[in-house]
Amino acid sequence: MTTVSARPGAPARYHPWVVFCCRRAARLVVSLFVVVTASFAMIRLIPGDPVRAALGVDAPPDLVAAERHELGLDRSLPEQYVQYLPRLAHGDLGVSLVTGEPVAELVRARLPATLLLAVLAFGCVLVVALPGGVLAAVWTRGGRRPRTELVFTATTSVLAGVPDFVLAAGLTAGLAVALRILPAAGDLGSRSYVLPVLALALAPTAVLLRIVRVETLKVLATDYVRAARAKRLPAVRFHVCHVAPNALTASLTFAGNLLPALIAGTVLVEKVFAWPGIGSAMAQSVVAQDYAVVEASVLVLGSSVLLVNFLVDLALALLDPRSVIRKT
Repeated sequence: MTTVSARPGAPARYHPWVVFCCRRAARLVVSLFVVVTASFAMIRLIPGDPVRAALGVDAPPDLVAAERHELGLDRSLPEQYVQYLPRLAHGDLGVSLVTGEPVAELVRARLPATLLLAVLAFGCVLVVALPGGVLAAVWTRGGRRPRTELVFTATTSVLAGVPDFVLAAGLTAGLAVALRILPAAGDLGSRSYVLPVLALALAPTAVLLRIVRVETLKVLATDYVRAARAKRLPAVRFHVCHVAPNALTASLTFAGNLLPALIAGTVLVEKVFAWPGIGSAMAQSVVAQDYAVVEASVLVLGSSVLLVNFLVDLALALLDPRSVIRKT
């Protein structure tokens, strides 16, 4: 869809939505190219011989040389990269040096477990942080309940500053080892999701709680909210209809970027809990210098993050009432 300029002879201008989507799509393509190049180059810059590591230190030199030639590792890095791109375009992710399993099958089997973990953690963050931040602001507005505010601020500050893998280790020691109320590792059913989801969700929940509370306090101090309060509306209707929608608009920008961060953060958490996801497979493959698995894992996780970021940009443009694109 195009709109024609009012000036005679002026070039036609594309609709703002078309320009916005094209720019975001171009940025996505460039970012994907960077991820592909980085996933290819970074593992090859690590010192060591992956073929020797896969075959063992006692493998005959002729066998090692033959394997390197078959995999194309005896060629220069640019030559390997030129050969890698066409194979990737056809969906060929290679074969694991350690197990001999096609990497595409490994990714297909493990990626759903990683995405499910990130989505569950993201849902927990939203369910707790959005209403929790609003309630915290209502309870502590105007200097009320200073002790509650102190506890809220101290708790969220501590949780926000603790890394995911430290939370994972602490939760395992407390709930799985000491109390033995939850499984310590592996996917053994629905109870196995509790610890990894908590480890992923606690820190982002604390950060989002603080952001929502601050935004809600700003809204509560505005004139139109005071006017709505003067109408003596029921408390639930007042906060749900007049306060929350205006307070959450800015918070959703941060919340929308949480899911990509949670997807990327599953690597260390999966390693701690021996979760059968793509993150734990990547961590094991880095140690074994399994080129194909590491490349595919970085590429899949990076592409997932970029794609979610692209969708978040579109969603925020639709949801933000101040967006020029939405007005158009």
